[in-house]
Amino acid sequence: MLIDAHCHLDFPDFDADREAVFERARAVGVTHVVVPGTTRKRWPDVLALGRRDDVSVCLGLHPYFMGEHGEQDLAALETALDEHPEVVAIGECGIDARFADTLEAQWRLFDAQLRLARDRRLPVVIHCVRANDRVAKRLRQLALPGGGLIHAFAGSPEQATAFLELGFAVGLGGAVTFDRAQRLRRAVAALPDEGYVLETDSPDMPLVGHRGERNEPARVAEVCRVVAELRGQSLEAVAVSSTATARRLFGL
Repeated sequence: MLIDAHCHLDFPDFDADREAVFERARAVGVTHVVVPGTTRKRWPDVLALGRRDDVSVCLGLHPYFMGEHGEQDLAALETALDEHPEVVAIGECGIDARFADTLEAQWRLFDAQLRLARDRRLPVVIHCVRANDRVAKRLRQLALPGGGLIHAFAGSPEQATAFLELGFAVGLGGAVTFDRAQRLRRAVAALPDEGYVLETDSPDMPLVGHRGERNEPARVAEVCRVVAELRGQSLEAVAVSSTATARRLFGL
């Protein structure tokens, strides 16, 4: 049994064949997926997916879409959390340092969501690009009781350790399948069994050999195979460990 701990099955990329995507995932042992929210306008579709037994959902405001977030969205997030106790985490939120022109606004929005997660004692799902050390510093200052997930982790073994010490797990996806990702692969090999989950970030973050293709949850089985090779473990051991961590992290 596998869990895809981060995929965007609410996106229009899946409108034509969403049920077939679920069927292909089940066929390779992916029994549950976690779908994060990215913008307020997408929350209704995320919550609709959450009515399925094989889907859990998060709500948040993603730094990639700063131009789509409005002044009232944080208040709307609080209201949505009140109205939907089935939400398992706040996110996807975070920092994407590739976009320097919005970085100050990103930090304000991220900090507000971290405080909300702290006050609600919910885990937080974090998008962190070129900002691992700065994000770890902020998490250390806030000491979030619910911990969370560093989605699409691509850092060093030392950065992974810093996040683990703060009560976070790291998400392993398509990036680990590329031979050139040597620093990340060293981090994967050094992680404790309880330190990671598997994810696809569908429809994005394609695996090696699938450039230009839409990603989907079934490919978490391939991520599992590569992680097992890097760690010198069996497929079953990696599946058991990653699934247990996802269940603990999100209270599944």
